[in-house]
Amino acid sequence: MTTPSAALDDDGGKREPADGAPEPADGTHADADPAVDAPAGRDRTIRGAALLATVIALPVTLLVAVLAFTKLAPDTPAAAPSPSASTARAQSSAPVEMAAPALADRPATVCRALLSQLPQTIRDLAQRPVTAGPEQNAAYGDPALTVACGGTEPTLPATDEVWMVNRVCWHPVEEKEVTVLTTVDRETPVTLRIPRSYTQPLQWAAPISSAIVASVPSGGVVPAGCQG
Repeated sequence: MTTPSAALDDDGGKREPADGAPEPADGTHADADPAVDAPAGRDRTIRGAALLATVIALPVTLLVAVLAFTKLAPDTPAAAPSPSASTARAQSSAPVEMAAPALADRPATVCRALLSQLPQTIRDLAQRPVTAGPEQNAAYGDPALTVACGGTEPTLPATDEVWMVNRVCWHPVEEKEVTVLTTVDRETPVTLRIPRSYTQPLQWAAPISSAIVASVPSGGVVPAGCQG
């Protein structure tokens, strides 16, 4: 007669179960412990939760980045810088032909002082060399605007037009290609020749007037049109 829980060997002994584990003494089989598989289950749950959190966080991060960029970005693109109005125009660098009459000692001294005060540029016209008298002559741009110090002060009727520019009184004469301005209130006359292609001659005379005030003393009778 055999027992209900184990088979007998051929030699009459009890046979071990196939998996090598000893047969329980009471002949009953315990179910597998469910806790054995729990760590693997928890790992899968943790990995799933982490993946879900990543999937949720990624679009939120992208949304925050887009909102931040939109807030910081300008509403309209910056305008491209426009070319400067003071950019020097193309011009010749060749010496400008000018006369250089002999001057007495006093006018020569005054003219040297004036030339030392003249600017390197007048608006967008760069200074150019002259063929004669660099101690009394200067030239700018192409066509050349010229400054000549010394010479004879013009005689003008009381009714002639005069222009006061930066505290210097100029007498204008319109010629075919240039406007000629000559000072009439200075110890030593200064003549400015402005090509007609340069509009608004008073604007071109302004920096020369400033240099004259700084270096050429007043003298002579100031015309009524320049008396304030």
